[in-house]
Formats: sequence, C-alpha cells, structure tokens
Amino acid sequence: MTREQTDKRAGHTDIQLIGWWQKLPQALHPYLFLARFDRPIGWWLLLLPAWWIIPLAAETTLQMVQMMTLFLLGAMTMRGAGCVVNDMWDRRIDLRVERTSGRPLASGTVSLLQALLFLAFLCLIGLGILVQLPQTAIMVGVASLPLIIIYPLAKRVTWWPQAILGLTFSWGVPLGWAAVTDQWPTPEIWLIYAGSVAWVFGYDTIYAVQDMADDRHAGVKSSALGLGDRLNLGVHIAFCLAIVLISAGIQAHQGPGLWMFGVVLMAIHLLRQARMVSHEDPHGALALFKSNRNAGLILTLFLIIDRLFG
Repeated sequence: MTREQTDKRAGHTDIQLIGWWQKLPQALHPYLFLARFDRPIGWWLLLLPAWWIIPLAAETTLQMVQMMTLFLLGAMTMRGAGCVVNDMWDRRIDLRVERTSGRPLASGTVSLLQALLFLAFLCLIGLGILVQLPQTAIMVGVASLPLIIIYPLAKRVTWWPQAILGLTFSWGVPLGWAAVTDQWPTPEIWLIYAGSVAWVFGYDTIYAVQDMADDRHAGVKSSALGLGDRLNLGVHIAFCLAIVLISAGIQAHQGPGLWMFGVVLMAIHLLRQARMVSHEDPHGALALFKSNRNAGLILTLFLIIDRLFG
C-alpha cells in the first residue's frame, strides 16, 4: 500500500502512519504519537530560539556545542511533555476536529492515567537535564511552567492563543542565556525573545489555517479565525516585527557581523510565507508552517559562523 493510499484510508490526520517507529514494539506507538515524536517539527521550532542565543553567549566553541546538544535533548523531551498536557486538556475537542480525532487520548488508545504516568516519565527526564544547568537557568526554566499549563486553555477564551504559544515556545531565549552565562537575561536578550514571540505567532497562525472550518464548528478560537480576511496582513506584520526585534537585539549585543546575512535570508523566507498563505489552501499552509524550521536554521547557521569566524 502506498503512502497516499494509507493517508486516504485514514482521512485527514496529523499522525504519521509510516516511519522509523514502525520498527519499535507496537505497544509503544501510541505514546510516540502522544508525544508527537513522529513529527519532529515541533521540537525543532521549540529548540531554535535557544540555538540563536547559545552562540551569542558561549565563551568557547566547546561550551557552545555542549549546550546546544543539551538543549536539543531538552527540547525533544519537553515538547513531548507539552503535547501530553495539551492533549489531556483537549481530548474532547480533538474528537470534533478531523485532523486530531485519531490522537491517542481522543481515540481512547491511551487512558488518562497512562498519559499522566507517561507525562511524569518525560518530566523526570526533563528534570534530569535541567539540574545540569546553573541555578539561575533552573529558576528561569521553572518560571516557564505557568505558560506551559495555560496555553491549552487559551484557545477557549481568546482569539489569540498563538500569542500565548509564542511566549511559551520562545522561552528558550532567556533559558539559553541563563544556561550559558548563569545570569538573568539583559534587555537585548529580551528583545530577541520578543522577536521570537512574533515569529511563533506568525507561523502558528499559518498552522491554524488547517483547522479553520473544524475550529468554527467546535467553538475553538485562533488567530487565523480572528484575523479573517486580514490573514496575510497579520502574518506580514508578525514576521516583520520578528525580524526587526531579533535584529535589534543581536545588534545591541554584539554589533554588525556575518549574522546579518542570516537575518536577511530569514526575512526573505518569512515574507514569502506571508505572501503565499491562503484560507483556501490548508495543505499549503502546513507546508509553509513546516518550512519555518529552515528559516530558523538559516539564522542559527549564520550566528554559528559569526561566532567561529566573525
């Protein structure tokens, strides 16, 4: 059976039915789907803001590599934990949305108790990673917990839950700084954080285009619905704000450098997304959303080059 035939039989789902996990025991598959390990785009987008900061803050190349590796493991683990929390809150809503109705909690393949135990396991791994960081970083990390908890509720009370996700997914900026320097973030680091929040708002608005019809029916709010016919304008503004704030923060921290080429290329990438996104093309919106990994990696690459050769 081809991939297209499998997807057609399963309907519109965000679960990847074919992949490396097929070699693992069948009993593990629901937990992999629950933590979204079948879809790495989420942990990439959680990781990248921290990867922007680590090259700026690291004193040595070895420290930079060590911290980037540690944050990679932390992003994979904590993104999984965040997905479990999200699905625990949303298991009834997910049943009413075609793309999410097959998720393990919504479909009943994982019980609430099993999800809680799995969440505890992931949090223990995350805690093991966190305690390897300096004390200041631990405090900064703990400060993000309220955002992680309230994000799944935001879509019930505001048209702009993507802003709350931005505050949450961008927390790698202050955490990365504190992990490397053992100091609280400086004003320019908070500028980069604000830019990252705008970036997340933009790309998650694009992501929300997939579910607009189902969200209306389920009574779920999103910035894609809130913006309506001003979707392209809203995404344009978010991405422009992201580029301006990120550039201002890096410039204030270390002045001109090779990183500026990365910002220009990232800006071109983002503005192309803002121009192409359409209410009428949910499949295209998903492809544009996923391309943000490449946009973020472009900036990461030039920040590393600037750190090594600038």
